[in-house]
Amino acid sequence: MAKLVSQVYAEALFGLGVENGLLDTLLEELNGMCEILGKNPQFVTLLGHPELDQKEKTAVFDRVFDGEISKELNGFCHLLLEKGRFGELFAIREDYERRCLAYHKIGVVYVTSAEELSDAQKENIRQKLLATTDFVSLQIHYQVDAALIGGLKIQIGDRVVDSSIQNRLKRMKDSLMRVSLS
Repeated sequence: MAKLVSQVYAEALFGLGVENGLLDTLLEELNGMCEILGKNPQFVTLLGHPELDQKEKTAVFDRVFDGEISKELNGFCHLLLEKGRFGELFAIREDYERRCLAYHKIGVVYVTSAEELSDAQKENIRQKLLATTDFVSLQIHYQVDAALIGGLKIQIGDRVVDSSIQNRLKRMKDSLMRVSLS
């Protein structure tokens, strides 16, 4: 499967970060830039405008960010501007963050339950996930969905474990629908 453009650029930036010992610094800078750019989408539009040439785009970018970001991220952004990919910066940041978390063995987990979990239940889930994965730390996001009826739905990356009653009932219904009566 072909990689998305954002993944290719995030991989390149990640390599640069590892090589120069700047993984976390670059992530902080990317987060800061994306926060600023998110509040000023017209700036991203300006940098992608076809009537501005490469030098003008770089000059505008430098007026805003010169001295505010590392030379590594500055050079990376110049490359994005040169290749017409600056609009991909938000997706690049997301993929870069995923790579940094994986590098530091930090898992991002989404836990959905039918009702609010107690602190003891949350700690039990955390301990079990740490024991059954290679992660040394977890970022766990909890949410409540009463439609689950009971049980849990846990997602780590693209893996989903759904032990909810809702899912069990759905599987039972599907199984019964395949039964033919003679």
